[in-house]
Amino acid sequence: MRPLARFALVISVASGLLATALWALKLPYREVTSDLWLAKATQLGELTELSQPSVVYDRSGAFLTLLKAEENRKPMTLSAVPPIVVQAILDVEDSSFYEHDGFDLKSTARALLSNADAGSIRQGGSTITQQLVKKTLLNDERSVDRKVKEAVLATRLEKELSKEQILERYLNLVYFGNGAYGVGAAAETYFNIPLNQVSPGQAALLAGLIRNPLANDPFRNPEQAKARRATALSQMVQNGHLSAEEAARLKDEALPAAPYKPQERQGYFLEAMKQRLLDDPRLGETPPDRYDALFRGGLSIYTTYDPKAQQLAEEATGAGVPPPGRSNRMGAVAALVSMDPAGGAVRAVVGGPGFSEQNKFDIATQGYRQPGSTYKLFTLLAALEAGYGPGSTVDSSGPCIANDRERTPIDNAGDGIGGGTMTMAAATSGSVNCAYLRMAATIGYPKVIDVAKRLGLGQNPRYPINEYATMPIGVEEATPLEMAAAYAAVANDGVFHPPTFIDRVEDRSGKLLFKGAVEGKRVLSQLVARTAADIQTGVFGGTATCCRLGGNRPAAGKTGTTDESKNTWFAGYTPNLTTVVWVGVPRENISIRGLGGRGAVYGATFAAPIWKRFMD
Repeated sequence: MRPLARFALVISVASGLLATALWALKLPYREVTSDLWLAKATQLGELTELSQPSVVYDRSGAFLTLLKAEENRKPMTLSAVPPIVVQAILDVEDSSFYEHDGFDLKSTARALLSNADAGSIRQGGSTITQQLVKKTLLNDERSVDRKVKEAVLATRLEKELSKEQILERYLNLVYFGNGAYGVGAAAETYFNIPLNQVSPGQAALLAGLIRNPLANDPFRNPEQAKARRATALSQMVQNGHLSAEEAARLKDEALPAAPYKPQERQGYFLEAMKQRLLDDPRLGETPPDRYDALFRGGLSIYTTYDPKAQQLAEEATGAGVPPPGRSNRMGAVAALVSMDPAGGAVRAVVGGPGFSEQNKFDIATQGYRQPGSTYKLFTLLAALEAGYGPGSTVDSSGPCIANDRERTPIDNAGDGIGGGTMTMAAATSGSVNCAYLRMAATIGYPKVIDVAKRLGLGQNPRYPINEYATMPIGVEEATPLEMAAAYAAVANDGVFHPPTFIDRVEDRSGKLLFKGAVEGKRVLSQLVARTAADIQTGVFGGTATCCRLGGNRPAAGKTGTTDESKNTWFAGYTPNLTTVVWVGVPRENISIRGLGGRGAVYGATFAAPIWKRFMD
């Protein structure tokens, strides 16, 4: 720059600084310095206010995954930040931080002159306090007015907060690039190490990123990043925080190769858990409130997820249905849900062919399908409540006529074939349609519906239980999760627990917000529940002979098949675990006849063997 022009610039700078001082005299009367602003300013960057990922744990307390919004933060107290990191950032960004009162006149003038010499903006000149104000209260507009506001507000802020409070807030708010906000997240993103392990060379690299994270990104612009790190090292030497010899050595230190992105585990269980929390008013009054709490609130979410059970579920469903191809042209898959009858804790979920961002639809928790003969449980329970017993007899001959306007003929094809008079226990093990339709007609359909509702079905207004003639044999739609909860109540001696994916949720300080489990409700007498379970053990001598559990373990259950084998099921339980398996086509209600080279396909063909493989 020519001397005359530089002299003119100096005069301009001096005039600007004088104008700043004069403008500041008026500022107390302006809105930006009101008591409301000061109250807000003193809370800026408090650790309790910072966005923070929520941590998800499995049933044993082991880490499972993180739930976070786009930004990555790991809030740290100032005492947890290594001195070398603090020194590097102060040396680069504000070496006189502990000397000024929020606005550094010398630094501002020096930056203005340097930028004038360069013909562009090369130095910011803003103190750390000014940067904090800019990041939290002002926009990025480059104007004299904004710069003046920044300086005056920074001076006011220094009167409200200590240097340590300002520095802690800054270190947690400043952006380092690649989605990392704050020094804690930056150490993880760039070096995949905890902050307390950051070396002097790494501290210099981080300090050099702040001014322009994109331009100085070591992954995109390695040469520029090296040059910026060298500048930071030089400033650390100049301020006595590093020896010249060590700085020379660190200039050639290798740069990190790629940003560390913690693997965010995905899956049907986690997706179902997230959706339930997003719908839970205990997490917030409105959907945005709940989203912020879940993805930015730093919650600790302890789930009911059992990794071993999940692995077994995935193996069983994966091996239990032929892969897509000649023997599976229709695209049939298996879904499975398993839960603890005693408390409703869901242990494992397989919702279909494989979870992905493109395929989140979960048959196990979202898929309403006709349950077929697994629905006969509700007629069985209603009959027992009405005084029937295992030895009570019923006419099972078929075909029989449905009690509807069309007088629809119903046969006993499917899971079992009846004939003549048989006991209720035999009709259950043989899954005889006509026997169950006649029992339901004698008891009354409303009583069957009442039992189904007590056990959790019909709660979704889109899928009410209708009094159709064929309702008792499974034409009303339900999800595998709903059926699992119903069967679990029988396994639990008649006490129903709504299924839950969550054990408890704590806030970032460790305070309990709420527990996931809901207190159980008795919906059946113990005698009715135990009698039903005893009757359903006979299924393993009937339609599910293939699938007795090893070691003579006690188990009960029911197969289910709908018309044309569009949905095939097995719902079964032991005293400690209830599991439901569905096999069909996820998004189309089409027949799976011919699957695996079979002709007709029943609940015992694929679903029951998958259940046995998982439960064994």
